[in-house]
Amino acid sequence: MSAKKPNLILFGIDSLRRDHMSGYGYSKMTTPFIDKLASEGVLFEQHFSPSIPTTPAYASMLTGMDVFGTDVVALRHQGPLGAHVKTLAEVLEENGYNTTCVGFTGNPSARGFQTYLNYESWQPDQESGKAPKAENLNRVAIPELERLAAEDKPFFLFLRHMDPHSPYLPPEPFERIFYGKDEKDPANTSMEPVYGFKPFADYLKSWIPEGVTDHEYVSAQYDGSIAYMDVCMQSLFTKLADMGIEEETLIVITSDHGETLYEHDCFFDHHGLYDCTLVVPLILKFPGRVPAGKRIENVSVISDIMPTVLDLLDIETGIAYDGRNLTALIHGDAKPDSSLSELYITECTWMRKHGWRTPEWKLICALEPDFHGKPEIELYNLIRDPGENVNVAEQEPEVVAFLQQRMLAYIAERESEVDRTNPIYTNTNWHGQNRQFTSSEDAYESLYIGSIINARSLQAKDKAKEAQIDDEINIEKEKETANND
Repeated sequence: MSAKKPNLILFGIDSLRRDHMSGYGYSKMTTPFIDKLASEGVLFEQHFSPSIPTTPAYASMLTGMDVFGTDVVALRHQGPLGAHVKTLAEVLEENGYNTTCVGFTGNPSARGFQTYLNYESWQPDQESGKAPKAENLNRVAIPELERLAAEDKPFFLFLRHMDPHSPYLPPEPFERIFYGKDEKDPANTSMEPVYGFKPFADYLKSWIPEGVTDHEYVSAQYDGSIAYMDVCMQSLFTKLADMGIEEETLIVITSDHGETLYEHDCFFDHHGLYDCTLVVPLILKFPGRVPAGKRIENVSVISDIMPTVLDLLDIETGIAYDGRNLTALIHGDAKPDSSLSELYITECTWMRKHGWRTPEWKLICALEPDFHGKPEIELYNLIRDPGENVNVAEQEPEVVAFLQQRMLAYIAERESEVDRTNPIYTNTNWHGQNRQFTSSEDAYESLYIGSIINARSLQAKDKAKEAQIDDEINIEKEKETANND
């Protein structure tokens, strides 16, 4: 290893649920290359993102704090990330690192990078109608990797992959790699509820091919997008190997949240506090510092990433993180009482809810009527009903009361520790309409995604920054066209 500190490459793969990765037991071979990387490092089998979606999840990942610590709980977070926390980029810059963020400009959780680069991660190509997101990322990221590696300083390269995020439009041959039926079979009516859900219908119709009647085809595009990304990721690792810096680079592969496909009426999105949105991967590879081929069964959460990374890079901050340093687990030195078993969970996306998850039970409590018309209280037995399909709240009132008491006691404890109100209570303008919904019908009629452009803009709060992103992408496209000519 060279005299300078180790490098860090963090893959934040948006909307990647771990149960759709072959290395986590999925029946389809979606992630063979990532599986190979996992065999050379450590894989966490029960890693969760307790607070969804993108903005609070990345705030937690990149600060080591939970939602009480970051005060960020909503997708449409108002204002910047608070000055009371330090981001991973800020800490690493203070310790002599060059830092670059690819594909996450404009989000408050991405504060502190020296360099921001963008790529087209939403719109499909006009000619093919497909979205080669990972190739677009590589065209930006690999030259930047070369630049960073040539410097005397160590580097932190953050890559936000968007392939598993809708629209699912993988290039050929990945479109049909996991689907062999007739997606336009007129006898199949499984897409009718999808097209009939007014808040999402126009957005989904804007990228799902016209005439598709089989929901399994759309889910297969999600899997195909993952497989396409997995193949493309190899290009960056080939460059890393050719430059001879694999041994001095810590690799982290994770996600901000999972994805609902055709489950729980939350079609092809990432809302709902069901496990499909909470389960995400965590894989660490660092030759000589992390054992190869180890799988860890203990529960871990997204706020554990920053303190663990800093410890592996031998960086002390003196900050009391909400997340745990996982290196003791990695090396088998964890104390028996250090396991995490219960989780406080929140969402503030298209619904405002929170809940409590134990190994056996999942409690979900709505803070406003939701646009699916679901009951205010949901309770699932995760052992008998791992798919969370049977709400037993009415049959198990004592369990509901017990879990509510556990949740409220935890909230009171964390509010006292941070001297702030739980942000899930204070973010009442999470949808930007300056009011609270009075009924499910009110929410249903008020919430609407629209086109791909509208969907992308929801994740970029600074409109000037959004315009800058579009300008930079267009400039890069013009350069590429000129070079091809």
